[in-house]
Amino acid sequence: MKIQLTINGVEKEFNILPGDLLVDTLRSAGYTEVKKGCDTGSCGVCTVLLDGTPILSCSYLSAKADGHQITTIRGLEKEAAEFAQFLVAEGADQCGFCAPGFALTVIAMKRELSSPSEKEIRHYLAGNLCRCSGYEGQLRAIKKYLEASHA
Repeated sequence: MKIQLTINGVEKEFNILPGDLLVDTLRSAGYTEVKKGCDTGSCGVCTVLLDGTPILSCSYLSAKADGHQITTIRGLEKEAAEFAQFLVAEGADQCGFCAPGFALTVIAMKRELSSPSEKEIRHYLAGNLCRCSGYEGQLRAIKKYLEASHA
């Protein structure tokens, strides 16, 4: 079957099978910045934005995305680089494997929530797993990033 996706602002057509998952469709089209981690929808590594909302592309059917806008980290390079500076300043950017999905989730949270509490930040980020950190540095970086954007 054929589907239409707008990926990072560019319209694309794909031939897929009904059971194809979005992560595989994107990666096979060269969007290797979309990582594969657990393949169970538990780690957040495969996160992309669907019409601006974070989704786990490893558990989302490509057919369901037909006609929608998909944003990968490449589509938000400037915002992601800005957030990365806060991670680096807090010593919270380590191996980088989880970084694209994590950054997309933080950027979406920034757009959706106005001045979130620490509890709201932790809730929004539930499911974004990082094997390198203890999350405290990431949490400090997120708070500073959000504060800087409101300044």
